[in-house]
Amino acid sequence: MTAPLKHSDPITVEVALGERTYDIIIGRGVLPSLGARINALRPGVRTVIITDRTVSSHWLAATEASLAEAGIPCSHFVVEDGEGSKTYAGLEKVSEALIAAKIERNDLVIALGGGVVGDLAGFAAAILRRGVDFVQVPTSLLAQVDSSVGGKTGINSPKGKNLLGAFHQPLLVVADTAVLDTLSPRQFRSGYAEVAKYGVLGDAAFFAWLEANHAEIVRGGAAREHAIATSCRAKAGVVARDERENGERALLNLGHTFGHALEAVTGFSDRLFHGEGVSVGMVLAAQLSAQLGMIADSDAARVQHHLNEVGLPTRLQDIAGFTQEGLADADALMALMAQDKKVKRGKLTFILLEAIGQAVIAGDVEPEIVRNFLQDKLSG
Repeated sequence: MTAPLKHSDPITVEVALGERTYDIIIGRGVLPSLGARINALRPGVRTVIITDRTVSSHWLAATEASLAEAGIPCSHFVVEDGEGSKTYAGLEKVSEALIAAKIERNDLVIALGGGVVGDLAGFAAAILRRGVDFVQVPTSLLAQVDSSVGGKTGINSPKGKNLLGAFHQPLLVVADTAVLDTLSPRQFRSGYAEVAKYGVLGDAAFFAWLEANHAEIVRGGAAREHAIATSCRAKAGVVARDERENGERALLNLGHTFGHALEAVTGFSDRLFHGEGVSVGMVLAAQLSAQLGMIADSDAARVQHHLNEVGLPTRLQDIAGFTQEGLADADALMALMAQDKKVKRGKLTFILLEAIGQAVIAGDVEPEIVRNFLQDKLSG
């Protein structure tokens, strides 16, 4: 697998769900085309843009200008940055803003932001008037390769991550890779964890390509668009085969059972970004797989080494204040994992590895084995 040598024309990835389809448009400088693309799909709509404070300072004016040029009426509503907005209270604010804007069933909600904004705005659209269409304009790497694709929307409960939500597919995804230039290095690295995930769980050749090209992806060269498009194609294929996560789609949660528990125990705060939790969780999943004899220790070490190279946390001890503040408690983490969405009849389900590029759903791991594994990692 090789990357293109220069920035290409926009790449279109189609998500096909039976008779329903939508496009993911990927490329540098595609944001100005948003209005024309919406007009082609839904002429005569009105829109409300949901965004956050940081993204609005960079990209709200350009988004509004694109809509205005296409003659699309729009207003906007700005939420606070971070997971703190993905709550009951945040959902109420956004929903009431949409109602006040008189958004009707044939209108559109536009989610301009990262995963938090996409999840929150998408869920509000799903429940407004029993379902209003929405468009994803993801502005973080994590959102471009993962959360904007596939129709998962929702908010957090104090008891766990994404425990309330709906499957609600977007009408369109416009992923402008130029907007990623405004991300902090930490935010970009956080999103990279989801890129690496696609290689680890289902494409060994892609993972090897990432090992060779990650520096170019970080620098923003053509390798970045190639990595995003490859990730989107991988997710689009899985979603097409299993839209509502009755089977194969659960594989996309590699690292998330551990990662979501770590996010919860750190208060869904910027102490641990979602992708950072996935990074630590992915390494833990690989190490647990090795302990169970499913993969070689060297494969688990390879996953950890690559994520370390990119600058991501890979150990529980890498999480700020984790051990000093009494959060290092295996029983507490097990209790949080018991609230995971993949729990069935009270049994934990883990996504483990049989090889790099081959993940499996494991619903029969004894809880005591996992607890002892965590205790060992916490003490190490």
